[in-house]
Amino acid sequence: MRLSPQQTTLIKHHTADLFGPGAEVRLFGSRVDDTARGGDIDLLVTSPVPVARPALLPAQLASRLQLALGDQRIDVLLEAPNLLQLPIHRIAHAEGLLL
Repeated sequence: MRLSPQQTTLIKHHTADLFGPGAEVRLFGSRVDDTARGGDIDLLVTSPVPVARPALLPAQLASRLQLALGDQRIDVLLEAPNLLQLPIHRIAHAEGLLL
């Protein structure tokens, strides 16, 4: 996994702050490959409760993380009981690492 312990802590902190302490966050995509270089930070946030603002909260998380981690591309995918499950969600679970 190509995130430092400090980056992981910041991601987990901001995710819990916005989505609640029961939310899980997984890193998926190129950053899970230790041999790769570069790449954006792809995150899957799983909320155990329905999310009323499914577009706003992931955007807020990405914005907070860009401020905290520096100018990097950060993509946030959201999974919640009230949202449609897409193939990308299954891929993120299968290939992702729980932070």
